[in-house]
Amino acid sequence: MMSEQRTPGTGWVPKTELGKKVQSGEITSMSQALESGLPLRECEIVDALLPNLHDEVLDVNMVQRMTDSGRRFKFAVTVVVGNGDGFAGLGRAKGKEVGPTIRRAIDKAKLHMVQVFRGCGSWECGCYRPHTLPFAVTGRCGSVQVTFKPAPRGVGLAVGDVAKPVLRFAGIVDAWGFADGHTKTTVNYAAAAFNALEELAALKVPSTDMDRLKIVRGPTGASILPPKEPNAAPMGRRGPGGRGRGPSRGRGPPRRTAA
Repeated sequence: MMSEQRTPGTGWVPKTELGKKVQSGEITSMSQALESGLPLRECEIVDALLPNLHDEVLDVNMVQRMTDSGRRFKFAVTVVVGNGDGFAGLGRAKGKEVGPTIRRAIDKAKLHMVQVFRGCGSWECGCYRPHTLPFAVTGRCGSVQVTFKPAPRGVGLAVGDVAKPVLRFAGIVDAWGFADGHTKTTVNYAAAAFNALEELAALKVPSTDMDRLKIVRGPTGASILPPKEPNAAPMGRRGPGGRGRGPSRGRGPPRRTAA
């Protein structure tokens, strides 16, 4: 499915105060938009301030409801977006068709963008580069509880397959992860991982400590993700963690039995 990218110069008429400030040039970065205190309610704001935003489909689940006229099917899609340099978002949407539902989930993820802290909080490393988390942080959703801890350089993302794209899209390269609960529920696992980033973004760190520990909030100018190709389709789950159920998952040919 192709993801739609909106640009301010193609017929976008802002309806919110934040959108008007972005279009007029008063706000020129995503950090200023999030720190302004104004609500983020237009996806075009994110498209204008973060043009190289990546997205990945974490889960496509088919849900059904029994009615008097028969069974009604819908698709529930969970998507993560990020620029690989301090910004990430998570969105979930439901619909009758997969393509429009993915686009709505991407729009919702853009409206839930957070700006995370990065640094070198591992006592084994001490390089003072923004490659991991500066502190240990915990996120929860349902029965799933996830704890991320700083890791030295070279460890990589030692977390679950669902939490890896959430951290990678935020620009985190190394981290230790500990999960508890029913982690097979992809939606709760992804929401718990993103809740950990929200808790990390909500921290208030004094400027003196940020300078002393070399903690960075927001972009550094170097993304860990490759440049996005124009009109690229949203990436899907790969590997053993992909448990989404959708129309592309078939049962295969029928098995033959001997007479």
